[in-house]
Amino acid sequence: MSIVPENPTPAYPGRRWQARHYPGTRSTCTRFRTELRSDLRALAGVPRSLCEDIELCGSEAFANAVTHSRSQRPGGTVVRMLSTPIVMGRETTLRLSVIDDGPMDTRPMCPPPRRSVEEWEQAESGRGLLLIHQLASEWGTQRWADPTLPAVLGTVLWAEFTYPTPTTMTCVCGGGR
Repeated sequence: MSIVPENPTPAYPGRRWQARHYPGTRSTCTRFRTELRSDLRALAGVPRSLCEDIELCGSEAFANAVTHSRSQRPGGTVVRMLSTPIVMGRETTLRLSVIDDGPMDTRPMCPPPRRSVEEWEQAESGRGLLLIHQLASEWGTQRWADPTLPAVLGTVLWAEFTYPTPTTMTCVCGGGR
């Protein structure tokens, strides 16, 4: 259980939350989202709609990790990191990073065949990265090596969300849901 401070604190350059580690199972997504919401509530001035966007993108990134990577194997993990790398004048940037255990196969992947509009409308999956693309200010992926285990390569999906830097220290993420 996480504890939310009574008085949310402002963002500042270089602020990092403690990395959170999750089992690579789909059933863990609820815990992932709840803890992300709690961490966002501890930050002053984040608009509620942005909190919801970040939670949604985080859930999609987590689902991708446990569906398409070695994180889904027994003992697999997903790591979530949250930071404010940039606070410049009128804007603050939050960076969400979701790190998986790397691709299922080391062979190069062939791109999937293109889908028609009708196929996209009928598809039950495959829109997570499109959603992140639409909601995040910037996003991308890169290979990642755990400094404690240099042989283990994973993939980090990062997404940045920019919002106006608050002039007063009020929390707009909090409140009942």
